[in-house]
Amino acid sequence: PSNPTLSQSNLLETVKKNPNEAIKICNKFKELNAKGISANSDKAIDFVSKNNNLTPVNAEIFSIYVIGLHCPEII
Repeated sequence: PSNPTLSQSNLLETVKKNPNEAIKICNKFKELNAKGISANSDKAIDFVSKNNNLTPVNAEIFSIYVIGLHCPEII
C-alpha cells in the first residue's frame, strides 16, 4: 500500500524545498507538451509518481504545485 501520510501542505513544502527537482519535472512536462501530451495525462502523473515515490493522487497534487510555482506556462 502507498503512504497516505503526505498531506497537501507537506507536498507543497516538498516542492518549495526542492526547486531543482521541480525544474526537472517542469522540463519533463515541457518535453511531453512538445509531443502534445498534457501535464495531467496518465503518462505525466505516472512519471511524477514513480520519480517521487508518490501515489497517483499525490503525484497529481504535487504536479499542480510544481507547475504553479515553477512553470505556469505548462499545459
